[in-house]
Amino acid sequence: MIMMRFTFPLKKDFIEGDSSFFVVITEKSHAEVEKIIKVEELTKFFGEFAAVKEVSFEVERGEIFGILGPNGAGKTTLIKMLSTLLKPTSGRAFVAGYDVVKEPQKVRQNIGIVFQEPTLDVELTARENLDFHGRIYGMDRRKREKRISEVLELVGLSDKADVLVKKFSGGMQRRLEIARGFMHFPKVLFLDEPTLGLDVQTRRNIWDYIEKLRRDEDVTIILTTHYIEEAEHLCDRVAIIDFGKIIALDTVKNLKERIGKDTIEISVNGEFESILRKEKLSVVRTAESLVLSTSDGEKLIPKLFSLAQEHGVEIQSVKFKKSSLEDVFVLLTGRRIREESASHPMLRRIRR
Repeated sequence: MIMMRFTFPLKKDFIEGDSSFFVVITEKSHAEVEKIIKVEELTKFFGEFAAVKEVSFEVERGEIFGILGPNGAGKTTLIKMLSTLLKPTSGRAFVAGYDVVKEPQKVRQNIGIVFQEPTLDVELTARENLDFHGRIYGMDRRKREKRISEVLELVGLSDKADVLVKKFSGGMQRRLEIARGFMHFPKVLFLDEPTLGLDVQTRRNIWDYIEKLRRDEDVTIILTTHYIEEAEHLCDRVAIIDFGKIIALDTVKNLKERIGKDTIEISVNGEFESILRKEKLSVVRTAESLVLSTSDGEKLIPKLFSLAQEHGVEIQSVKFKKSSLEDVFVLLTGRRIREESASHPMLRRIRR
């Protein structure tokens, strides 16, 4: 085990009073940490309400691991427990080899986090925000200056280093928050809905920076999202979470192969679901349609029309597409991933 201790004065510009602050950074060797994250039966209750229920998984070092689910599924509650911001009701979790309950300070020293809500000081410049963050983690002046240049370059903000953050666009602020999250060389970076509320082009730019971060920095990324395309584009593996429980976990490719390569969605006038089930077809009813998964959609569509005609059912519309994580979620739950999974707004806030 390697231990480093930094002690330094805090300038009055940032902290009032004549005081010093130090952070002790402890680092376990590669052999000591088999998995960068291990979660065992993790559960969180708010009163009688279970926001996260007996969740278990492991994350490999260097992975981009996605936690995908609708609003209210429990994604943010799970992230808050792994980053020591919430104490679990039961179960255990280890991040970078440290227990999130018994060794919270050591966990915090090894992680970075980008929250859903903005946390930058908009009255400071980009450089000042990063410098302050580096001071908290005990980085000396030379190391801070070098690292600030590196992270600003990585997220394409080098020319904005000395601009006040309040003059930044939403996308620029998000990029700066990501830069701040890995300013102190964390082993794990938590990104909680990093592109929420951003336009499509800005969202895709953020994806590019996240991929570049994984390539250029030795960091494991845990990403929560309810954007299907985001999980498909970025993640090595995805855990699908709904009502606080993980209902599927695998690579994107394997998850889609579970349900077949093609998805057919049909709207009908008449009872058709029972007829399809008698034909041994994989079908799920959603609020507005029937969804079928198959290995060969082009051959199945003519059969559907023949069955409908034979039983006097009118097919009103047909949609044919290659399977996506959205279809996996629909076939597992019978709902769209963007549908709210809790009717009460307070439950949505708690579970989120």
